Amino acid sequence: MANRVKTVLLLGLLTGLILFIGSFWGQGGLTIALFMSVLMNFGSYFFSDKIALRMYSAKPVSREEAPRLYAMLEFLCSRSGIPMPRIYIIPEDSPNAFATGRNPEHASVAVTEGALRLLDENELQGVLAHELSHVKNRDILISSVAATMAGMIMWVANMARFAAFFGGGSRDREEGGGALGGLVTMIVAPIAAMLIQMWISRTREYQADASGAEVAGTPTGLASALQKLENYSKRIPMQASPGTAHMFIMHPFSGSSIMNLFSTHPPTQKRIERLLQRG
Repeated sequence: MANRVKTVLLLGLLTGLILFIGSFWGQGGLTIALFMSVLMNFGSYFFSDKIALRMYSAKPVSREEAPRLYAMLEFLCSRSGIPMPRIYIIPEDSPNAFATGRNPEHASVAVTEGALRLLDENELQGVLAHELSHVKNRDILISSVAATMAGMIMWVANMARFAAFFGGGSRDREEGGGALGGLVTMIVAPIAAMLIQMWISRTREYQADASGAEVAGTPTGLASALQKLENYSKRIPMQASPGTAHMFIMHPFSGSSIMNLFSTHPPTQKRIERLLQRG
């Protein structure tokens, strides 16, 4: 409950940042920012799942085509108390998986071909339990909205830089507080948006690890899977969009240690340690 309250507050803070930036352009800018915020959240709610599945060429599979996946998901869904999601396979060698959909009744789980080849039964079950936990906790919608809003803040900040370069901006901004307003708009707001999105995503990953271990009945399968996914994703990095990286169980890029500090995922070893402490 505490994590949910913090997440809602942080999403509200992202909305506030959008409106704050828009206010630099007067009442008209504030109105446009509010309209864009509502529009982007509406799009995230209804279309983020379809966009993500199409982006990675995910193909729906039948029970006959993927009996192993269907059997595992049916078992885990019965333990979780949620409906059976649609199942997709991504034609990608890099091992990974994600869940998408605005609620448990409109959810999908996608697994790469590389993950199906790499993981044994217990490991795959741990991964699927993790993804179903995201579905049950509605993390997918929360993370998608946070990512969309953070992206919008960065876009508005870029527009502010463009306007400043050409001498734009409202009279009020020019007459007073221009330097501070420009600093907030161009530097502080995008960094704050990135940090808020990162915090939300990392918190939800830890929670999905914990609840996924409960659903699977043991933390060892997921812990072992995370280690394998970490090792192989570095050897076979995925061609993923930064805007959807938060969706995957494992960060799809093989970035430097500096970049990993700003990752939407917690450090894999910390995730494994937390899981094994539950055993």
